[in-house]
Parts: sequence; C-alpha cells; structure tokens
Amino acid sequence: MIEKVIIMGAAGRDFHNFNVYFKDNPRYSVVGFTATQIPDIEGRQYPPELAGKMYPKGIRIYPEEQLAELIRKHRVDLVAFSYSDVTHADVMHKASVCMAEGADFTLIGATYTMLRSKKPVIAVCAVRTGCGKSQTTRKVCEIMKERGKRVVAVRHPMPYGDLRLQEVQRFSDYDDFAANRCTIEEREEYEPLVDQGIIVYAGIDYGKILKAAEAEADVIVWDGGNNDTPFYVPDVHIVLFDPHRAGHERLYYPGETNMLMADVAVVNKVDTAPPEKVEQVLQNIRRFAVKATAVLAESSVLVSQPELITGKRVLVVEDGPTLTHGDMPFGAGIIAAGQHRAGEIVDPRPYATGSIIATYAQYPHIGRVLPAMGYSARQISDLEQTIANADCDLVLFATPIHLPRILKIDKPTLRVRYEYRDHGQPTLEAVLAEKLDSR
Repeated sequence: MIEKVIIMGAAGRDFHNFNVYFKDNPRYSVVGFTATQIPDIEGRQYPPELAGKMYPKGIRIYPEEQLAELIRKHRVDLVAFSYSDVTHADVMHKASVCMAEGADFTLIGATYTMLRSKKPVIAVCAVRTGCGKSQTTRKVCEIMKERGKRVVAVRHPMPYGDLRLQEVQRFSDYDDFAANRCTIEEREEYEPLVDQGIIVYAGIDYGKILKAAEAEADVIVWDGGNNDTPFYVPDVHIVLFDPHRAGHERLYYPGETNMLMADVAVVNKVDTAPPEKVEQVLQNIRRFAVKATAVLAESSVLVSQPELITGKRVLVVEDGPTLTHGDMPFGAGIIAAGQHRAGEIVDPRPYATGSIIATYAQYPHIGRVLPAMGYSARQISDLEQTIANADCDLVLFATPIHLPRILKIDKPTLRVRYEYRDHGQPTLEAVLAEKLDSR
C-alpha cells in the first residue's frame, strides 16, 4: 500500500529530507509540502525538474495553516516534520493536530539523512539560532587554512527564490550573489566567508553539492542553519551554546539532538552572559553531552569608530533570524551601543512600515531594535523605508553583511562586527586538532 505523505518544512531541511528519504521511493506519495517560519515561501511548487520521475507535475507548497485541511482532503497517512528551532512542546502540538486527523507523525532520525563524504567534515551547529555559528565557522576555516588545507564551506539551505535555479549554488565572489539573486539572509551567511577567501556551496540537492565541494576541498566545513543537525556525517561535530538563553539546549528541537551528538561544546558569549547562566549551560553539557569537550568563547564586538556612538541617538539594526525564530530581544548592536554609551536607543517601531510592522506583530518579544528582514524585494524595500523614517543620529547595524551595499541609507552608518575569541583554555584550535587527529 502506498502511503500518502505531507512534509512540514521551511524551505530547507524539508527538501533535503524529500531528496534522501522520499524521492523515487515507491512506498510513498508526497502530496505536498507545508511552509512556515520564512515569509512568502508558500504558494510555490517544488519543480518537476527536481522532484523526480514520480512527480511529473512537481509538488505544491502550502501554508502550514492548511495542514489539517490537507490531511482530510488527501487522506494523508503520514506527516514528516522537517524544520528546526521549534520548542519540544510546539512539535507535539503539531503532532497532535496530525494524529487527531488520522495521520501518523514522524521525525526522521538525524543520522539517517546524513550523507557520507570522501573528505573530512567539520560540522558547526547550535542548540538555537543566533548562538554564534557564523563566526565559529569562520574561525574553523581559518584554523584549517593555517594547517595548509583547502577549505570549502557548505551552508545549510536557504532556497527562497526560483527553486529550479538553486539546485547547486557556488559562491566565490560578489558577482555570484547578484547572479543568484541572494536575499539579505543568504548574503549574511555567504558574504563573510567569501571575504575570507572561502568558496561556499549551498542549494537544494546536497548529494550533488557534496560531489562538487569534494572536488575543490581537502576539508569540508558544514555551516549549519538554525539549530538543525548536519546533512553530512561529521568527523568532528561542533555545537554552539548561548548562556543568554541558558536551558534552551534542552527545550528546542532539534537543538537538544545536536547537544547529545556534540564532540565539541562551545559555550559562547561568556563575556556578556551572567556567570551563573554560563555554569547552568556547563552543567547540562557535563550531564547530557557526555562525549563533548567544552570550550568557552567570546563573541567579541568590534567597532571601528566607537566615538561616533557616544551620546548619539542610535537606531540599532540586528540580524533578522536571531531576533525572530531565535527568540532573542537584542543582539550585538545593543551590546555595542551600551558599551560605547549611546545617548538613546531609538525605538524603530513607530517608524515601521509594511512587512516590518507584521514582523513586530508576529514576534512581540523583539525590543527597541530593527530586525534586518530581507527575504524578498518587498521586505528589503520596507526595511529601507523604516530606516528612512526613523529620527536618529546614527544607524548602527550588527548584520553580518555591509548593509549599505544592499540598502540606500541617507543617514550616518556604523557597522558592528563580531568575531570568535577563545576565553581561556582549552582553545578551539587545540580541541579541534585533537579530535581530528584521533579520527
């Protein structure tokens, strides 16, 4: 009997799970994907060019709000949950909806969907969005380059555009960003690595991506997204923890899975988090991540001209995903504004327009900061207009990319950068070398 399936996703893990678990499998018939978390990704189609011979018309992508209706309409047998950074309670709420409608609910095992590489793989993952994966990935790439290795980074998927053009994407310079019509979120992840001289791959088909990356690399660094598990079998699995959200390592799916699988547990931001919260995280690592070596780290905030902040009315623009599904009310921009004695943090909410208003309504925990939302041209325009509306002396942006390259900003701007820094012993380099050499 063929089982009818819906895959619940957010334009990333869902497509990978389809490719490695359901595609060309005669046991299953996938009647649709559902989409959430990322704005404007529903209403599309997973194209027939990528879906395989069983789906000559492709597969529709529906809003997750239609899940119960879709189960009833198509008499769905199985719902596969396939996205990340969701509380354990919310996962079971969604499971309850499926089971109440008569469908089974499944979480596909983390290791089942991992592809094995011919080259060593170092995975950088986290227990929550916004723990500091990006700067840690850059540090790992730097360490490997200093050891004389050719390094290629493979980034967790963010295929928010024309899926037919995003099967395998390679980024080595800024022209590649334009050619691939990258969103702000994509550029935030790719641009700092390209600036470092690292080739980045991303896309949809991570089997094909792996073959392409292996042809250019001695070592592959998996640059994870959200708190998802790796798509490739890691030789060393690095997992980031955030003591500003102590305890979250046991409350979110699949972040807790990452914790349990960790070889290296990096407790980041120890320079800005309360010591008792750092200790709480360390206790959970000792108890649950039993094979992991703990490393303490700082997410160092760097500002080239801090005197421009002092005494000024500052509009702070922070990394979007960290604030939204990462649940953080602030980021590095607020920390920099406080360290350098800004006169006032300008509340952007009265100046918000269009989709930015909707973002604040959806994520009411966000404080007096502006999330750099840029999943579409409309959102980028709304972000630009919100900044233009704001009455401030300085736009302080703590996004991984140089925001004025994307937006027209007619106010003084200053960028906040953040980099990985070891906080005492053992260092990440020493632990990474020990783990690699032992493999």
